[in-house]
Amino acid sequence: MKRLQDQTVFITGGLTGIGKACAIAAACEGANVVIADIKSVALDSTLKEIRAENSSAEFVECDITSTENIKNAIAFTIEKFKTLDVALNNAGIGGEAEPLVEMSDDNWNNVIRVNLTGVFQCMKQELEVMATHKKGVIINMASVLGQIGFAGSAGYVAAKHGVIGLTKTAALENATKGIRVNAICPGFVETQMLAKGGLDANEVSKQKVMGMHPMNRFGKTSEIATAFIFLASGESSFITGSTLNVDGGYIAQ
Repeated sequence: MKRLQDQTVFITGGLTGIGKACAIAAACEGANVVIADIKSVALDSTLKEIRAENSSAEFVECDITSTENIKNAIAFTIEKFKTLDVALNNAGIGGEAEPLVEMSDDNWNNVIRVNLTGVFQCMKQELEVMATHKKGVIINMASVLGQIGFAGSAGYVAAKHGVIGLTKTAALENATKGIRVNAICPGFVETQMLAKGGLDANEVSKQKVMGMHPMNRFGKTSEIATAFIFLASGESSFITGSTLNVDGGYIAQ
């Protein structure tokens, strides 16, 4: 039997990158998939790929900086599939790379609003629904930068540290309610976000960051999706409040 057979999986930021890989993996495991994201040119092609694995896939437009958008997206999910079994809070942005003393208030506020407050607001709505069903799994996409510092990324680092803190706290508050909450901490992964950060255009910087990983390469989205399926499924039934590093050894140093 498939590991997520007939379960409903809600994924923010699921049109591209890691979110897309997780959505496809969930569909392969028999899940009904709801992607909550800002509309983009990737919409039709992504849905086609997911529906090739399982026709029960839907898209709902959602900006996670809007509490109303989040509530509507969760309501859409329940209306369509009657339940919410797994939520992956994956949507995020990188922000501008600059030293802390040069970081504008707008840059800081934008990164925190999306990467931390957005996750907080999603979790509130997800936990409320899951509590009524007395079961559920929440997985937050953090980062290795949620455990260490990284020059030029103060906002992102602070937000991802906060996501890990939220994960641990929510896990403790819901441990006896049938709800598990965990986080995934990827290393640097080959995605559009990584390319947007300029590494594809600068081979020297690319090799330097790649070399920070003992395996001397970037991760693949499929490798993060494998970890997601493990945490989403019953195979991880005694795991809550944990962070799973999928980082090529980055944090082991």
